[in-house]
Amino acid sequence: MIAGLYDDLCKRAAEGRPIRVALIGAGTFGGMAIRQCLRVPGIELVAVADLDVIRAATVLRDAGVNQQRLAFNLPTLSDSILVTTDAEAAIASEHIDIVIEATGSPIAAIRHIRLAFAAAKHVVNVTVEADALVGSALAVEAHSLGLTYSLAYGDQPALICELVDWARVNGFDVISAGKGTLHKPGFEWTSPDTVWTRYGMDATQADGAGYDRRMFTSFVDGTKSAIEMAVVASATGLVVPKAGLGFLPVGIGELPSTLRPRHAGGQLERSGIVEVISAIEADGEAVTNDLRWGVFVVVGTDDNEVARCFRDYGLTTDTTGKFAALWRNNHLVGMELMTSVATVGLLGRPTGVPKSHCAEVVAVAKRDLPEQMEIDGEGGYTVFGKLMPAENARSEGAVPIGLARGLRTVRHVSQDDLLTWEDVNESGPDDIRSLRESMFNNVSVSA
Repeated sequence: MIAGLYDDLCKRAAEGRPIRVALIGAGTFGGMAIRQCLRVPGIELVAVADLDVIRAATVLRDAGVNQQRLAFNLPTLSDSILVTTDAEAAIASEHIDIVIEATGSPIAAIRHIRLAFAAAKHVVNVTVEADALVGSALAVEAHSLGLTYSLAYGDQPALICELVDWARVNGFDVISAGKGTLHKPGFEWTSPDTVWTRYGMDATQADGAGYDRRMFTSFVDGTKSAIEMAVVASATGLVVPKAGLGFLPVGIGELPSTLRPRHAGGQLERSGIVEVISAIEADGEAVTNDLRWGVFVVVGTDDNEVARCFRDYGLTTDTTGKFAALWRNNHLVGMELMTSVATVGLLGRPTGVPKSHCAEVVAVAKRDLPEQMEIDGEGGYTVFGKLMPAENARSEGAVPIGLARGLRTVRHVSQDDLLTWEDVNESGPDDIRSLRESMFNNVSVSA
């Protein structure tokens, strides 16, 4: 995070020139962002768009916004906040500088992001599913228009990108980088019916709290981790494991010894790779000093003096002293999003941005799928997402998890088989196919 942002925001507030934002999607992440946005000088929430305006209004009121400030489906006036179901209208408002896309729906998010570009608005994209599908194409489009497209700080991908950037700027070799989660073999078959048991939560309490079974299924079955690591790989140039994520059960003390290449005594196929570690062992026992909510980077050096400094300054290292780990134990999701807003709005710089499409998250059958079975997509009963190198996924004709929902099989697909375009009845929306072709062909994208 860049020092001095808060002072610059205070200056903008004193000058009456706040960074004005529109939020698309008032769910869990959006609700967190709203609460913090209202507390930061120099940032002004101008509009909130959500398919459920009652939900959006409730979130705003619970965050302390006076009901009289809410303008429903009307243009923003004075200090009112527009609350609308019409995302396009919110995006098009002349009062907006930055659009925050937080719907969680990749198809809708891509549409909203491109509408924002057409309206000359910067974008902070919370919907990582959209970035995993066409992020580098969106980044090219933004750049061609003189706009900024950014990952969302507070979500783990942007925090991992920050750690990787820190390491590289300071001359360290990035050996591996990633995040923690809760996963073990067999969890990939998790469905909305079994998710609460595997997540370790009482079903009555979870449902009573309004937690989304599909979203949590995506967490547990590994899909969300795969999506986030695809985003990190495309933003940093780190490679992805050829066989998919390992979900190694590793505590923070073992990071530098385990998350190093096999030729150096670790468990990774090579250096410069993304990986996800698990907070539970294969038998279900808890990992000691786990990093379930956090992010990490493992760095390396071939300089003996640097290795000595690793030890002398208290870094956790392997036995050679030449591999060291740094980590952050947690991430605060939408509560940290204003870092992205400030960085984009003040400096015109992203808090993470994809540079190439080097990773794909492909759909794999959770069960035997008979002919004419409708695929329910991420967090459902039929498929989970697996991380693959993009060139491998393309050569095998794999269906990205972000485009799988609503497709119907045209032949039997066995459990654990890759879902291919030959297995289904459609090939995805035309505009998204065009964006994806532009990424693979390395050409510019027209608005």
